[in-house]
Amino acid sequence: MDERSMPAPDFSLPSTGGEAVSLADVSGARGTVVAFICNHCPYVVSSARRMVDDARTLMGDGFGFVAICSNDATRYPADAFDRMGVFANSYGFPFPYLHDEAQEVATAYGARVTPDYFGLDASGIIRYRGRLDAGQTSPPPAGSPRELVEAMRQIADTGEGPANQQPPVGCSIKWR
Repeated sequence: MDERSMPAPDFSLPSTGGEAVSLADVSGARGTVVAFICNHCPYVVSSARRMVDDARTLMGDGFGFVAICSNDATRYPADAFDRMGVFANSYGFPFPYLHDEAQEVATAYGARVTPDYFGLDASGIIRYRGRLDAGQTSPPPAGSPRELVEAMRQIADTGEGPANQQPPVGCSIKWR
């Protein structure tokens, strides 16, 4: 099945804020972004401020936003749960940052890399699977579109994601 037309898998995971957070808890009236990230990947680190800026924009427009770390923290201690809170605070995350220790949520979504963005419509159907923008380990070229922001607005306005979605580029999820 194309992950861009399937119902988003539900979850309830521990957050760096100390509470369990479910998909329903973060869902926005206009749609929701589920981002798979980690603390150490250079693709995530270089785009974290842009992700926060775009999350603030989307949240202000009525979208929900959540980030999930599914990396094996035993082999990659930089992605340990206690370090996730430090990472989230250092970038001023305005959204929950969740720990998928069992890697079940990443598997259910089909996430493969960090960062990997899934855009859900208001009814919870995945309509976007791609990247934040054209930047990878550096800022995007001047004048580049804000791909995730534009995709989410299109989803809210039309019920469909963009026909042309650029695949996510990043570090592989560190599976057990």
